[in-house]
Amino acid sequence: MAVRKIVQIDEEKCDGCGICIPDCKEGALEIIDGKAKLVEDVYCDGLGACLGSCPQDAIKVIEKEAEDFDEQAVKKRLEMKENIEEKGSTDKQEVHQCPSAQPKTIKKPEKRVGAGITHQDSKLRNWPVQIKLAPPVAEYFDEAHLLIAADCTPFAFADFHDLLEGKVLLIGCPKLDDPDFYAHKLSEIIKNNNIKKVTVAHMEVPCCFGLADLATKAIKSSGKEIDLDIEEFSISGEKISSSKLER
Repeated sequence: MAVRKIVQIDEEKCDGCGICIPDCKEGALEIIDGKAKLVEDVYCDGLGACLGSCPQDAIKVIEKEAEDFDEQAVKKRLEMKENIEEKGSTDKQEVHQCPSAQPKTIKKPEKRVGAGITHQDSKLRNWPVQIKLAPPVAEYFDEAHLLIAADCTPFAFADFHDLLEGKVLLIGCPKLDDPDFYAHKLSEIIKNNNIKKVTVAHMEVPCCFGLADLATKAIKSSGKEIDLDIEEFSISGEKISSSKLER
């Protein structure tokens, strides 16, 4: 082993958002136990392509004694990961990911209708739904109509699932979380996926209005032209207004 440049992750700062994972083209990083971690020294070239993507500034390049970078090992690892993805494997020994943040497309069973029984079926089609936990790239984002909702909205608006139908859901609260993180994560999602439209649903309270601004900034930052609809709801659950910001 020799002293060389290599990535170091500050686990105190890392919140496991996973934005850095696709930026590491060597596949050296994984989410393990809810934190981004360097799997093995041999996979890291020390160039730091993942540095700029971390909203928590938890990644840096340092010089320390480490195993040499091994291109052949990287090639084998990437081939293995590609095979796993093709097979859809979720073997915990092969894919290290926090269960709560594992991307899933939710498929609905066929409806069973009982005599005199009616109910509202859930229209949720993706998991996770929290902006902080959402992956920057996922299959369900392809050609998606993205619904970005303040996390109080489903509790106030009784017909929320009618609004959700046919859309991919992300929820959050700009008052409780870092708005800059939201803007960065949303921009990454829009930039890295084929999002066809965005709708923001927020409450009438002042802190909620920031969600529409963050979505607007994220679309602009992504460099794409995407239509944005904004739906505002009262605390009593009534729709107050609808507006459209066309590209």
